[in-house]
Amino acid sequence: MEEETKQATAEREARMQHRTAKKPYMQTPLILNKICYDYGTRQKQGARVLDEISLECQAGAWTAIMGPSGAGKSTLLYCAAGLLQVRQGKVAIAGEDLTRMKEKELTRLRRDHIGFVFQDYNLVNAFTCLQNTMLSSLFGGRKISVQAALSALSSVGLEGYANTYPADMSGGQQQRVAIARSLAASPEIIMADEPTGALDTHSSREVMDLFDLAVRSGQTILMVTHDPNVAARAHRVIFLQDGRIQATCPGGDPQNIARQLASMDALPDQEAFSPPLAVPSDHPR
Repeated sequence: MEEETKQATAEREARMQHRTAKKPYMQTPLILNKICYDYGTRQKQGARVLDEISLECQAGAWTAIMGPSGAGKSTLLYCAAGLLQVRQGKVAIAGEDLTRMKEKELTRLRRDHIGFVFQDYNLVNAFTCLQNTMLSSLFGGRKISVQAALSALSSVGLEGYANTYPADMSGGQQQRVAIARSLAASPEIIMADEPTGALDTHSSREVMDLFDLAVRSGQTILMVTHDPNVAARAHRVIFLQDGRIQATCPGGDPQNIARQLASMDALPDQEAFSPPLAVPSDHPR
């Protein structure tokens, strides 16, 4: 197992060096420029869920998204990944404009550049844990060796579960498989929707340690969470309300983050009065 871990680490470092050499624009792997989204139809616009959100995420930066229920947090994450098509504005990943892409092109881009941790895990029930961890490789994405997949599973505490199926696992274990899958291919960007929602405190801390290693190696993380302790691990926290960015603060202090979140719950509806706030590029600590 020690030799397998060394090989997986070497493969991970080689992938990082290859990406850095090939893509100089990866200093800003994710750009959102005044994006808007609503759940209406092409014929009739619905209530606006996201209203002129602007955000830049640099390589090696970790951004947490917080806000009251219904603020648009998950919608923002899905728009950033191209899983939802914005009504206005621009989304760029790895220098490519998602708003101009067809679905096949979007699928390729997500497969090659993004590791996504869904709130409901999105595991394939007919596949084992090992196969789920290697999923992008099985469908033509970056090659993930068996050793790298086993190492990713071991890193989230699932050593010995390679041949186990999702139906035989708890919710927390399934969430850890989803996290292992997002880490195994060392994608440029990890997008995580409540990645610790089904985990206990100890497991949450271990996952956040893995995310910290990912950003130190140059990966970018955009994460939705409701937990100030989890958000505090990020470099910065942005707060959404009524589809707009209402505030930002640095990570590191869960009490300060909790106070900011509590103050938002007390704010009146400012949708018609507050101008949208563009967030400056983040700078890793």
